[in-house]
Amino acid sequence: MKEVQPGVQVEVAYTLRADGPEGEELESCNEETPFVFTVGQEEALEAFEAALIGKRIGEPFEIHIACDDAYGDETDDAVVALPKSTFMVDGKLDEEVMQVGEVVPMSDDEGQEIVGVVVGVEAEFVHVDFNHPLAGLDLHFEGVVVGISA
Repeated sequence: MKEVQPGVQVEVAYTLRADGPEGEELESCNEETPFVFTVGQEEALEAFEAALIGKRIGEPFEIHIACDDAYGDETDDAVVALPKSTFMVDGKLDEEVMQVGEVVPMSDDEGQEIVGVVVGVEAEFVHVDFNHPLAGLDLHFEGVVVGISA
């Protein structure tokens, strides 16, 4: 019988809550639309993958991941003041994207996509928070392995 191990593709259905089993629900995916990832490819948290090793299809799991092993604490360094010129599209400022609460996809120096949230707008600058949305939280997953393939 197949079990979760490095290199296999895994499908899991789960509910993610903040801080513990009674915490606020942050996200969920069901058996019809599971979270699919390959173990060892850095597509899921390392602690999440490690806790699934050896599990089989149909086997339930409950995983608690401390903030430090998940996305770490929020940091002030991740809030950046960007010149409004950063938001130019076809020679014009994209006013819609410069609204507090807007999600802003960008690229870092290595070309990796990073996502920020606009947290403030001034005359010359837009303040964008690049902390991971789950930074500062302990994560609690409850779910079941729904598929394993080589």
